[in-house]
Amino acid sequence: MTTIKELSLVPERLVGGHRLCGGCGASIAVRQVMMGAGPDADVVCGVATSCLQVSTTIYPYSSWTCSYMHNAFENVAANIAGVEAAYKGMKRAGKIDPDRELKFLAIGGDGGTYDIGLQALSGAAERGHNMVYVCYDNGAYMNTGIQRSSATPKGSWATTSEVGVVRPGKSSPRKDLTSIMAAHHIPYVAQAAVGYWKDLVAKAEKAFAADGFAFLNILAPCPRGWRHDLDQSLVIGRLAVDTGFWPLFEVDQGEWNLTMPAKTKKGLKPVEEFLAAQGRFDHLFKPGNEHLLVEAQQDVDDYYSYLKKRCGLE
Repeated sequence: MTTIKELSLVPERLVGGHRLCGGCGASIAVRQVMMGAGPDADVVCGVATSCLQVSTTIYPYSSWTCSYMHNAFENVAANIAGVEAAYKGMKRAGKIDPDRELKFLAIGGDGGTYDIGLQALSGAAERGHNMVYVCYDNGAYMNTGIQRSSATPKGSWATTSEVGVVRPGKSSPRKDLTSIMAAHHIPYVAQAAVGYWKDLVAKAEKAFAADGFAFLNILAPCPRGWRHDLDQSLVIGRLAVDTGFWPLFEVDQGEWNLTMPAKTKKGLKPVEEFLAAQGRFDHLFKPGNEHLLVEAQQDVDDYYSYLKKRCGLE
C-alpha cells in the first residue's frame, strides 16, 4: 500500500471545476482510483454516459487531464477494449515505442454497468483485455431522474419504485454484480467504498497491476438520490460497510478475502443505522413497516454469511 505522503504526489487526473453535486461520491471514487494508477502512469480513460460524464465534460471544457473518451451508456467496456487491442497491435507493428506502457480504464455508473452495459462488460472480461473497469455504484439512474436500476437496494424509494399502499419501494433485491464478475475468473475483482480510502486505493493499485482484466465495484453515495446532507457522503459510505450492507472484499487470482475494517471484528452495526441516515428509506421506519426492517437485516446477514463462506471463514 502506497503511503499517504506518496499519494499526495500523484498528479490529479480529474481536477476541479466540474459540475458534479457537492458531496458526490462518484468524483471521490474516481480520484482515489486514479491515485492507484501511480504518479507516472499514462492512463487512457473512457466514461459511459452518466452523471460523471456529463458533469465533467460540458463543452468546451473538460476536467480530465489524462487521455479521455466519451462513450454511450452501453459500450464503454467495448470501446476501451478496442483501444487496448489497437495499442497492442500498433506495438507489434512497431508503430508505438515498445517501452511505452499505457493503462486502460473504463468507468460507468450502476445503470451503465449492472444493466445497459453488462453485455459489453462481460465480453471484455471474457476476452481478457488488459484493462480496469470501475463501476461507481450510487444505486439508481441518477443522471436521468433517480430511476431504479438493478443496483437499487430492496425497499428503496426511486422515481420508478414509488412508495405507496401497494408497494413500499423497490420489491426485489439488488444484483450481486461483484460476484458475477468474479465468476468470469478474471485476475482481480474487488468491492470498495469511498468511506474507506486506504482500502479503495490499495485495491485500485492491485487492479492496475493485474495482468489482464480487473473489475472494481465502488459504493458512491449520492446526496440527491439518497436524500442525505452533502457533508454526510463519507459517513454514510462507512456506515454501509460497518453494517454489512456493502461488505469490503476482493477476489485475487481466485482467492476470496474479506477486507473489512478491524472494528467490524467486534460485530456489525444494525443495518437500521445505514438506512435511517437516508431519506430514500424513510418509509421503512413508519408504523406497520417493522417487518421490512426485519427483512432488510436478514438480507444483510444472509449475504455476509455467504461471503464468509466464500472466504473460508465459516
